[in-house]
Amino acid sequence: MPASPVFDYTVLERFLRYVVIDTRSDPESPTTPSTEKQKNLGRLLVSELRDIGLGDAAMDDNGYVYATLPGNTAKAVPVICFCSHMDTSPDCSGANVKPQIVRNYQGGDIILPGDTTQVIRAAEHPSLAHQTGHDIVTSDGTTLLGADNKAGLAEIVDAMRFLVAHPEIKHGTVKVLFTPDEEIGRGVDKADLKRLAADFAYTIDGEAAGTIENETFSADAAIVTITGVAAHPGFAKGKMENAIKIAAAIIDALPKDTCSPETTEGREGFLHPVSVTSQLGEAKLQFILRDFDDAGLRAKAALLERTVTDVMRGFPRSSYRFEVKEQYRNMRVVLDQHPAIVDNAMEAVRRAGLTPVKGSIRGGTDGSRLSFMGLPCPNIFAGEHAFHSPLEWVSVQDMQAAVRTIVHLAALWEERA
Repeated sequence: MPASPVFDYTVLERFLRYVVIDTRSDPESPTTPSTEKQKNLGRLLVSELRDIGLGDAAMDDNGYVYATLPGNTAKAVPVICFCSHMDTSPDCSGANVKPQIVRNYQGGDIILPGDTTQVIRAAEHPSLAHQTGHDIVTSDGTTLLGADNKAGLAEIVDAMRFLVAHPEIKHGTVKVLFTPDEEIGRGVDKADLKRLAADFAYTIDGEAAGTIENETFSADAAIVTITGVAAHPGFAKGKMENAIKIAAAIIDALPKDTCSPETTEGREGFLHPVSVTSQLGEAKLQFILRDFDDAGLRAKAALLERTVTDVMRGFPRSSYRFEVKEQYRNMRVVLDQHPAIVDNAMEAVRRAGLTPVKGSIRGGTDGSRLSFMGLPCPNIFAGEHAFHSPLEWVSVQDMQAAVRTIVHLAALWEERA
């Protein structure tokens, strides 16, 4: 690959086309994709991939988009895949998105014009300190922007366009996978990995420019079912043990200053109540448990069960059932077995002109699940910030850096084969 290829970009115009298409997913829907409107973006992506020369681009009935950039080298190179998701979070409206561009940002707060109470405050968004001179894309404040993950989509498509236009850049076969429903935890439920036929993959769905995330939380769900003692309230003295009150007592007994999302950061895990459904005679409490290793998960499950047991002592005629269900595991367990995947990504970031930073995701990704499905897959930055909210923003220059990183990464696999 030329030491310093002259890059041109179409990433911004693609991104602006994508974000105005409403692709909000729906956790209550049983279908795949959960919302049919995600296919509207899928059809556009297929058309654009074909237009740039990926002739096999297609979308299946479940809304997954597949495409292949054929290799142009005689070397035997591992097949790599770049993956992003098409849906946006159900936490915030993705309809009628009106993107704004703050050109040549020079610091300070960004007031969003559609709702001036929505302000991207420099004091609350420290990443803005590194954006001087950049062009910042935001929504108008009435919706999310959709940079999560339409920035990744635009970056992958633009990188594929650049590789097609520059055959002097040698690379192996590169696969593209665009998924629905990542935001509701179903992003790879129906991905056809045999059809994809890749050896390794990268999700392009991270935050700050230069970041490579090679580990995620491990995750379990815990369900506590309380059976109380029902009685007519007019004749309940000495008889009733109200399951609603028992559930409230359990929640209240949880740690106040630690072990919750609102009190932890970095590599600290937590246990977190996400749902309580209750009647007088029965209550069901649902929790998520998160930690970077299995021992931490077990400790949190034990803490939760001790809390339940302690509370239940005050209700001797009531009973409980405690269940823990595995959700996903830290992808680092898989990635550490294939160090070249992250090493090549680090070097690609350097060649893109950035300083690589390895990070950990306080959550899960398509890449986490793909890794345990047999497709090792770390996460690379897309430049998105403040996702799932009207304050979401992305830098045009960071998106361009992601395009360069993808191009260099494809070339590195060929170079090092």
